[in-house]
Amino acid sequence: MKKFAFNPYLPSYEYIPDGEPRVFGERLYVFGSHDKFGGNDFCLNDYVAWSAPIDDLSDWRFEGVIYRKEQDPRSGEKLPLFAPDVIRGSDGRYYLYYSVKDSSVISVAVSNAPAGKYEYYGDVKTPEGRVYGTRPDDHYEFDPAILNDGGRYYLYSGFGFTAKAAGHRCVGVFVRELKADMLTSKGEPKILIPRKKFSFFRNGFFEGASIRKIGSLYFLVYPCSNMSGLVYCTSDRPDGGFRYRGRIHSTSDIGINGHRFLSAAYPIGNNHGGIAEVNGKYYIFDHRMTNNTMFSRQGVAEEIQISDDGTIGQVECTSCGLNGGPLPAKGEYPAYIACNLMSRRVLGMRVPFRGAYITQDGEDRECGPDQYISQIENGTVVGFKYFLFDGTESRLCVQVRGFAQGTLLVYDRERKGALLTKIDLHPDQSEWAEFSAPLCKTKGKRALFFKFRGKGKFDMNSFSVR
Repeated sequence: MKKFAFNPYLPSYEYIPDGEPRVFGERLYVFGSHDKFGGNDFCLNDYVAWSAPIDDLSDWRFEGVIYRKEQDPRSGEKLPLFAPDVIRGSDGRYYLYYSVKDSSVISVAVSNAPAGKYEYYGDVKTPEGRVYGTRPDDHYEFDPAILNDGGRYYLYSGFGFTAKAAGHRCVGVFVRELKADMLTSKGEPKILIPRKKFSFFRNGFFEGASIRKIGSLYFLVYPCSNMSGLVYCTSDRPDGGFRYRGRIHSTSDIGINGHRFLSAAYPIGNNHGGIAEVNGKYYIFDHRMTNNTMFSRQGVAEEIQISDDGTIGQVECTSCGLNGGPLPAKGEYPAYIACNLMSRRVLGMRVPFRGAYITQDGEDRECGPDQYISQIENGTVVGFKYFLFDGTESRLCVQVRGFAQGTLLVYDRERKGALLTKIDLHPDQSEWAEFSAPLCKTKGKRALFFKFRGKGKFDMNSFSVR
């Protein structure tokens, strides 16, 4: 690769949640919603796309704005455009499926190229030609997913967190096959996972279904209703028989490494993503929370393993993501690539909605990376995984600002790790300052977990191994 890959995989100023990864030709494209940093709602910006060559998942290219809110005829007020999906049609054109906030209608835009520009094409219709979602007895339409199954196209939609939304009944996730025009349903929607089939504690369907066919199996990925990550079901057909198989990924590491809801390894929020196959390897794409809100989400990705019977083991969150292995333990790394970020303990528990968070200075923009971790205090734990150490002597330096007095204890594992160093901190200003200490010699694949003990609060901009 031209450079090292991190999580988040896009530049730090970019906020693309709900990422649907699609390989078209020799490039991997990510289509998603577009949050606004500092915004007060989901998906406030226009759709953009990013892509990378399939042989270098570190080399992401900004494709620009591919579809604007005002292009939708019902979005005169420039309402947010929610999570999209894109497929190549039998006519060689590319179809972008999306929904406008509170519309309960799945709309379609079309382009001659994967990265657009897209133009409004129409709305998904019933066999009789009526736009689906315009009658009160229609199921609530939300977060479409599209599948090309050997030239037959299946559209998935639905919501399961509430009983009703925008005046429509929420039934869970449902599917219908489309005619050749990519707009008209061949029949009535068929419910795949009813809203109440799984309880809060059994990973019920929330929203954001994503569908892929891998081998002879169909994989339906969705965020579960208890916000504990992305889970999946499999079936041997696209329109029924789906069986729950387990969790694939949680940006809070819930379900792995001993983490549960009240011991989450990262601030909890919604999830949405899908699976991509790139050069024979499989990856799960997801998103994380930043800025102490659910409205500034960023894309993350991890490699996964899929067995012949369709089993996918849950993978942990890492800082190296698409890198293909650990990062070298030398040089400088930005603090925003932290994969674990845990608040101080209160009554033995870590509150998953408060504490330190990743943010940036200034307004929403399309350049100027300067994200950092803010509001680190006594008991905060910041984790980075993984690095490859070669056993040489080195120093660990951190760049911080704020008003604090204490010690950063640095371990090579979250629990029962070896203490690598102690860095005394005493920032007392609003400018970035460096503090350092010698690292114990270590060799092999290691994590870096920074645990603060002291008074006051500070921000962390970067760390380096020299």
